[in-house]
Amino acid sequence: MPCPVIASHTRRKRIASRVADIEVSAIKQMAMRGGKVEDVAALTWGVPSFRTPVSIRQAVARALEHDPDIGKYALPDGLPALRHAVSAHHEAITGLRPDPDRNVMITAGNIQGLNSLFHVLLESGDEVIVTDPGFASHLQQIRLCGGVPVFWPMDEAKGWRLDLDRLADLVTERTKAILLVNPSNPTGTLFSETELRRIGTLARAEDLMILLDDPYSSFLYENRDRFFHLASVPGLHDHLVYLFTFSKCHAMSGWRLGYMVVPKSLKREVLKVHDATIICAPRISQVAGLAALTEPSDHLAEFESVLVRRRELICARLDTLDHVFAYTKPEGAYYVFPRIIASHENSWEFALRLLDEARVTVTPGIAFGPSGEHHVRMAFCVDDAAISTAFDRMELLFPR
Repeated sequence: MPCPVIASHTRRKRIASRVADIEVSAIKQMAMRGGKVEDVAALTWGVPSFRTPVSIRQAVARALEHDPDIGKYALPDGLPALRHAVSAHHEAITGLRPDPDRNVMITAGNIQGLNSLFHVLLESGDEVIVTDPGFASHLQQIRLCGGVPVFWPMDEAKGWRLDLDRLADLVTERTKAILLVNPSNPTGTLFSETELRRIGTLARAEDLMILLDDPYSSFLYENRDRFFHLASVPGLHDHLVYLFTFSKCHAMSGWRLGYMVVPKSLKREVLKVHDATIICAPRISQVAGLAALTEPSDHLAEFESVLVRRRELICARLDTLDHVFAYTKPEGAYYVFPRIIASHENSWEFALRLLDEARVTVTPGIAFGPSGEHHVRMAFCVDDAAISTAFDRMELLFPR
């Protein structure tokens, strides 16, 4: 007997709207498009060109040879030795020592850590205040968890500064958190102590969480003396989650490792989501992270020295294209976010034109929020040759 035909109007919807309504981030879309083009000059993805340092690789090699547990699960919140190393590391950079058992979570990178946090913090329709422009993947994550990103426009005319007088007006009864990246992605802006303390004061007054995503504070160039670590404020410990990733400063993007320092009231809740979605960060990556935090190495200074040179290179090349771009020199991180002043329709059209006509990939600025439109993000963590090739080709495409 044939199976009954189910009328199309009664068929179940296969794709959840929260998934159908978002896209793969423009960063990855452009990287994938560029991957299909021979000899592309890629300035899209913020993947450091550096090799994972030798001290980390050697520690992992020893563990692979001698540790019988290297291929097994770790505890859901991470290897105890790594959590203790994180506690010491956090004290070294902030002056405050979190409890390894009550406050520290080892994650599979900050993206996974934030995903767990958003699942814990957000009901459908809850709001998270994000800088505009801000990191593209954060917007995806908030929406995927049913939340609403609320854009806090930065002032491009003042070098992408925060408009602190506007922040309080963005807070509603649905606001749950303020999400910060300092130095900023994509603008490279370094937020001042005054700005950060005012954000902390508002968070306490409104009972909001500050989610401090920190991929780039090792890359501050001549601005190191100006850097202020908001996680160093003792009175914020119940209103702040600090997320550190090994991806950038330790050239471990593929190892997928990070850590969170969370209020003890949140750790148990975050652990539920973490356990249900990933169980634990890869044990082998945790061994690598332990080496990164404890083994002697001078790679951080080496990385920053190279990035100083690359920042000067990309800015000099942008200066030769001042009929195409106008830009603010980044104070930290390893991106520049120039405004497109050449004729164009929008940032997507411009980025696709660069790929199609010059074999150069950049990320369209609209991916980073409404204020990003008519801009593109360029990463200068890539090899010098990639920067030079990209600008050679753009100069041919846009002759004076």
